[in-house]
Amino acid sequence: MEQGVSAGIGGFVSVVVQIRTRRLTIVAGDFFSPDGIGTRSGDKRIAENSMQVIHKAISEGSCLLNLRARSMDEILTLAVESLVQTGRLTSDSRGQVLDRLLKRERQFPSAIGNACAIPHLYHDSIQQSTLVFIRLTRPLNLGAPDRVATRFVFLMLGPEKNAAEHLDTMATIARLMSDDDFHYEAVEARDHAGVIQSLRQYVRRTELAMAEKPRREPEGLVSARYPLDGILQDLRRRLPHLLSDFRDGLQIKSLASVLFLFFACLAPAITFGGIMGTATEGAIGTVEMLVATGVVGCAYALLAGQPLIILGGIGPLLIFTMILFRLCGDLNLASHFLAIYAWTGLWTAGLLLLLAVFNTSNMMRYFTRFTDEIFSTLMSFIFIYEAVRALVDVFRSSFSTREAHDGAFLTLILAMGTFYVAMVLSRMRSSHYLQSRMREFLSDFGPSIALLVMTFVAWMLRDKVTVEQLGVGAADGASARSLMVDLWSCPGWVRWAAVGPALLAALLVYLSQNITSRLVNSPDNRLKKGEAYHWDLAVVGGLVGLCSLFGWPWLVAATVRSLAHVRALASFEVVGPGRSGSTERITHVNENRVTALVIHLLVLLSLFALPLLRLIPMGTLYGIFLFMGVVSLAGNQFVERIGLFFRDPALYPSAHYIRRVPVRTIHIFTLIQAAALVLLCVINLSSWEM
Repeated sequence: MEQGVSAGIGGFVSVVVQIRTRRLTIVAGDFFSPDGIGTRSGDKRIAENSMQVIHKAISEGSCLLNLRARSMDEILTLAVESLVQTGRLTSDSRGQVLDRLLKRERQFPSAIGNACAIPHLYHDSIQQSTLVFIRLTRPLNLGAPDRVATRFVFLMLGPEKNAAEHLDTMATIARLMSDDDFHYEAVEARDHAGVIQSLRQYVRRTELAMAEKPRREPEGLVSARYPLDGILQDLRRRLPHLLSDFRDGLQIKSLASVLFLFFACLAPAITFGGIMGTATEGAIGTVEMLVATGVVGCAYALLAGQPLIILGGIGPLLIFTMILFRLCGDLNLASHFLAIYAWTGLWTAGLLLLLAVFNTSNMMRYFTRFTDEIFSTLMSFIFIYEAVRALVDVFRSSFSTREAHDGAFLTLILAMGTFYVAMVLSRMRSSHYLQSRMREFLSDFGPSIALLVMTFVAWMLRDKVTVEQLGVGAADGASARSLMVDLWSCPGWVRWAAVGPALLAALLVYLSQNITSRLVNSPDNRLKKGEAYHWDLAVVGGLVGLCSLFGWPWLVAATVRSLAHVRALASFEVVGPGRSGSTERITHVNENRVTALVIHLLVLLSLFALPLLRLIPMGTLYGIFLFMGVVSLAGNQFVERIGLFFRDPALYPSAHYIRRVPVRTIHIFTLIQAAALVLLCVINLSSWEM
């Protein structure tokens, strides 16, 4: 009888795991929705009763946290011993219960996936039903179907008559462990009270999902109907998280993010500043770019609704500034460029504020993955192109002067070495070597470690080979003019004519800011604190006006740096391996304001540490550029579909769109996207070379 019950339960659990791959759960023959909500009131009652069983058991002390064990046999032995010591199991039945548990585990392994195992035993020698929640110090490979190491164990004991009741509890546990938020919160819980709080948060999320209808559009893009309505709702949505935005930033993962993104933000600032300084004949140069990046970045980190977005210089605005300077020269107004630039920026700021007040960000809901994927790929390609072009320029300069090519080859080695080490370390999370904490540390700090290692290599060879090092360009205008721009130095008609170019600048800022916000707030990133499209657009508008008054370059949401910021703060789950190999998916992002604030404070302070920064070879920064561009392509469905052209159809990954859409239709859709991307690349590169 016992083996029949165990076999039936083992088969049920296997069905739960198989259905879980489609994000559904079966309970007593009923189907549940992806959020785990029953389709009938009876299912809801069953789920509530089962959750009460779990909650009661943990509240009464059936909770073993940070249990050190190396096998399921050891886990069960320690758990049974705990039950005997607490009086929930008699000492006489200890040996019999343990033997039956171990025998049942060998016949029907209880690891169901999602880092969870549910060993169980139903026998009349057990007087009352018992549940024990166990969290292991280190995950164990117990042969789960999804090949994810087991971290949580729910031991269930009871008489045979309670087997059907425990079946419902098992289904609730399977659904509970498929919730990524509960999984993360249960790992972070310090004691059983923290586990109980995680359960309550899960129940609250479940109740909200039951009460609300599924939203087809992001909340931040459909709720605003009247002027200022969008901004006010953004503030109501984000202000309750203000304190947690600072508290959540005090983690080791934040330090890794700061170290990596400081150089990832500093290098583009110096590069863009040098180009702009040359193009504007020193009117706006590297110093202005660094000051703007530091001041504006800190202000945005403190004021923005979505602090994960990183502001920076982008190619389209750089090209716009270059064209505006040439236009001033053609009109014999080159001496008034800064004033014209300031008036254009003030008009741009005013237009952006109007766009925010009248909730125009709502139009972004008509944008789809088609646009998002093209824009994200374009930004990633720009970073990759700039890294490759910089290396080509180093070799071109070396050959043109007919000097020794040692410096050029060392620069290439430093760039490729930085890229390779960063990529290898960033993938340590899915490695089979070292302990999980060490793998997580190396993955988080990978880019910083790569940069430091390659910088050390260049320093060791400094007496033999000379390479280009980080430094401030020669074309700086900071000391050649006053702090603020004289707005009244230009002709009166120019102040009104500046509205024309301001319309184009406002459109560029509007699109870049909102599309980047869409990418950052993508459901794949699992952000929880809410969106703030309208408020963030208003903040960027105000900061554009501030930069215009001081003659600083305008900064807007930088897509690649923002996505890198999200990934640097994310916790991942390794899924697989399967036909497409091991993959990572984000389970939680540590949303905070501290990292962005510290990053831009360091950029601002770098003005006082330029001699130290000049020790960093440019080759290592080219490698960081290349790394950011490649990593930003990860998870981009467009890039994955490009790969389908070169893969054996029999080995296609089991993605949802492959299961639902004919392959020919997928290829046509991908080719249309590719054509649009090529067109944008041609436009950007031709404008860049103007």
